[in-house]
Amino acid sequence: MTLLSRLTQPIFLSMDPEFAHRAAIAGLKVAPLSTPAPDDPRLAVEAFGLRFANPVGMAAGFDKNAEVPDALLKLGFGFVEVGTLTPKPQPGNPRPRLFRLPEDRAVVNRFGFNNEGHGPAHARLLAAKREGIVGVNVGANKDAADRAADYAAGVAAFADVASYFTINVSSPNTPGLRDLQQAAALDDLLARAIEARDRAAQAHGRKPVLLKIAPDVAEGDLDDIVRVALARGVDGMIVSNTTVARPQTLRGAAKAETGGLSGAPLFTPSTRVLAQTFERVEGKFPLVGVGGVDSAQTAWSKIEAGASLVQVYSSLVYEGLGLVGAIKRGLIERLAASGKARLAEVVGAKAAEWAKRA
Repeated sequence: MTLLSRLTQPIFLSMDPEFAHRAAIAGLKVAPLSTPAPDDPRLAVEAFGLRFANPVGMAAGFDKNAEVPDALLKLGFGFVEVGTLTPKPQPGNPRPRLFRLPEDRAVVNRFGFNNEGHGPAHARLLAAKREGIVGVNVGANKDAADRAADYAAGVAAFADVASYFTINVSSPNTPGLRDLQQAAALDDLLARAIEARDRAAQAHGRKPVLLKIAPDVAEGDLDDIVRVALARGVDGMIVSNTTVARPQTLRGAAKAETGGLSGAPLFTPSTRVLAQTFERVEGKFPLVGVGGVDSAQTAWSKIEAGASLVQVYSSLVYEGLGLVGAIKRGLIERLAASGKARLAEVVGAKAAEWAKRA
């Protein structure tokens, strides 16, 4: 599969970005994938009451409609997150809405939660083998009168098939969605989502609920977010979503496009907010680090900044599927060089340093 990825990568990069994304999903549906070799036990992670064979996950946004979770797990991911899923299907924003910035190893998207809704995704997850950890990322429809109710509905709808839930209040592409990160709104939303989880727990078991935040939050707002998350008993946080910022170093022509920026330019700001979150959480729950993970070194840095797990997505556009194995091999090499027995011993080792990065 690594060789095939190398051969096909130039072809995918020559396509329209959204067409290439759909082609990748279609290819994974028919690819003759076998169960991967077991991961090195040193890569195993215990978090949120779940055991991950390795810490490298596929972030939400790639498999929006839960079409290929089994295939992604067979590629060696330690976990897969599908979605974002909303109660009703919605087309998202007009095309074009996905742009590559190859000079910057970056991507801009303004999809706007395009998805087929709860029903089709739930049916696919029921039919899937799900021989691994599959999280479900839930959101609200653009026209929802009560957005918190949409999140609670998502938790209820997927309680029988999700390994965990992600409450996504941080996409920049649904107007007003990030307002749900404000303390009062967030408190109400989390209370209702966790109540829905707890109602379903008797029938389907208690599923972890994670909160995904933006990298653009000010430190004072981060104080409020963590305070509410702790008070409401969330099981962890994902840091972070895409950014609306545009660093002056960007060179790609698409830098002027509106939407969320991801990829290499997101690495430093998202890792800084990750470390700041780690300091505020004080070990009360684990964190997932996302943003600019494109190598074993950047994954290791996320772990040093406070992440127990990492997720990738945009880097696969440029690095290909071989990146997953390369990260895992590199993490083992770094563990051996550090003299540490397991990744948990590295988590947060440089959080204080990262939290102060400019």
